[in-house]
Amino acid sequence: MAAATAAGLATNVFPFRDARAAPDPVLEAGPVAHGSLPVPLVLDNGSFQARAGWACPGPDPGPEPRLQFRAVCARGRGGARGGAGPQVGNALGSLEPLRWMLRSPFDRNVPVNLELQELLLDYSFQHLGVSSQVTGEGCVDHPIVLTEAVCTPLYSRQMMSELLFECYGIPKVAYGIDSLFSFYHNNPKNMISSGLIISSGYQCTHILPILEGRLDARNCKRINLGGSQAAGYLQRLLQLKYPGHLAAITLSRMEEILHEHSYIAEDYVEELQKWRCPDYYENNVHKMQLPFSSKLLGSTLTSEEKQERRQQQLRRLQELNARRREEKLQLDQERLDRLLYVQELLEDGQMDQFHKALIELNMDSPEELQSYIQKLSAAVEQAKQKILQAEVSLEVDVVDSKPETPDLEQLEPSLEDVENINDFEPLFSEETPEVEKPVATVQPVFNLAAYHQLFVGTERIRAPEIIFQPSLIGEEQAGIAETLQYILDRYPKDVQELLVQNVLLTGGNMMYPGMKVRIEKELLEMRPFQSSFQVQLAANPVLDAWYGARDWALDHLDNEDVWITRKDYEEKGGGYLREHCASNVYVPIRLPKQASRSAEAQASGKGSGASGGGAGEQA
Repeated sequence: MAAATAAGLATNVFPFRDARAAPDPVLEAGPVAHGSLPVPLVLDNGSFQARAGWACPGPDPGPEPRLQFRAVCARGRGGARGGAGPQVGNALGSLEPLRWMLRSPFDRNVPVNLELQELLLDYSFQHLGVSSQVTGEGCVDHPIVLTEAVCTPLYSRQMMSELLFECYGIPKVAYGIDSLFSFYHNNPKNMISSGLIISSGYQCTHILPILEGRLDARNCKRINLGGSQAAGYLQRLLQLKYPGHLAAITLSRMEEILHEHSYIAEDYVEELQKWRCPDYYENNVHKMQLPFSSKLLGSTLTSEEKQERRQQQLRRLQELNARRREEKLQLDQERLDRLLYVQELLEDGQMDQFHKALIELNMDSPEELQSYIQKLSAAVEQAKQKILQAEVSLEVDVVDSKPETPDLEQLEPSLEDVENINDFEPLFSEETPEVEKPVATVQPVFNLAAYHQLFVGTERIRAPEIIFQPSLIGEEQAGIAETLQYILDRYPKDVQELLVQNVLLTGGNMMYPGMKVRIEKELLEMRPFQSSFQVQLAANPVLDAWYGARDWALDHLDNEDVWITRKDYEEKGGGYLREHCASNVYVPIRLPKQASRSAEAQASGKGSGASGGGAGEQA
């Protein structure tokens, strides 16, 4: 029974992996051209992770994107020590030590910081080997397929086009929505299909209706919740539950719990009732083991080991202080030699060189030079005395630390003392065993490993539930089910029936176990009795956007009607967009026409005449 209990306690214990990203290698030069057409470069510009690779024509277009990295940057500190330059993505390694320095070019899922976006593009081109293929003044002679958010502001697209055409000199670019590219990849080719896309990423959740292969932008809806908000909510829950481990409950570990230990409840209230049962809790709770070290316990060290450790620390501190004094003495001695050399110039009568040296030393007169020499000489002598005293004290400590061998003859008791002790032995018979009991036999009952465990129970379903119930974190928004119902109610019954026959779930935040079952349950509750619907999860919710962009680039490689060329950029501006099956809807900004100067002059003349007439009438 004891063995079974121990085995039960050891179950459901999961250590944190604390994965550290490995730096990306600089790959060899990719394919330059396929026949007379250059090979497109596909960039999935996500707010959580960026993915880049080639769209190679042929029967085998290639494996998954060659480059995947976190879309964050960190700038090193500059200064006299020569701080490192900006680091991007996987070159950062672990993100937690640099969390306060991390910067992202995105506001929600829209790029707004041009400088940081340029760092991400530089990193992508350099590690894909594009930098070795550039011609002219750093031009990238490859068409680029770039993903963007739903209903991207014109200013953001204008900024991105300006960066690509002006900085990198690309020949042409095509913009597309990431979830539409995923829809394009998961549906049969050459088929005009309608459906609903539920896309949930790191910052936002979108519900997009597709009618006859094109986006219905007027009825798109966005929920400002995603994986980032779920990780922050889980961090607050566990920090309130375990206030003794505030520093150890990091965002990276919360993301690990979300990705590997969380799930979506089919019925949230019913699932919470199950967690109230002790047996269900014991069988389903996940105990996350925080790293710890048993060597930090003071009770595991004997008094001799503690004393030896103190002596080692003291000796190390003395050596460190002595090294610092020697370094400071060397610097002061070099500066003193420099000042003495300048004083010799004055004594030798070389006045021109002496005045130049004084200006370099930022001094005004020989008296000031003499004062500095005296002060520095006194400081050098004082430092030498301290070094000598420290060496003598260190030698004395080493000599005193040798154990003294006691004289065994003096410690031998006499026969009379033994007899006296035997006389008093009955009085102290009960206390002597306690005195002779060794201290090492006392074992601590505190379980250090159990203290460093986080019991993740209902938090496994509470954190991902916020996209269905934003009120859990105080957000006044509608969840996925309410938003889905609102979108369907805007269409006639026949169009609703058409849309629900093809519901696609895509995005990294849709990979929770139970997500598909929950969406089917919500649709079953809102649809008419005995009506049919079809929900499918994308083959790869994270990478299907890149795969779809690659497939689209190969299918439209020679179709100039879907690419924005440099000529289009120069004539129509950076906000111009060529529409296609996976793009946003282009809505140009129409500025009001300005009145001519003559009309303005006439209006101002009439205004002045009317004011003059009013003044006359008033007079």
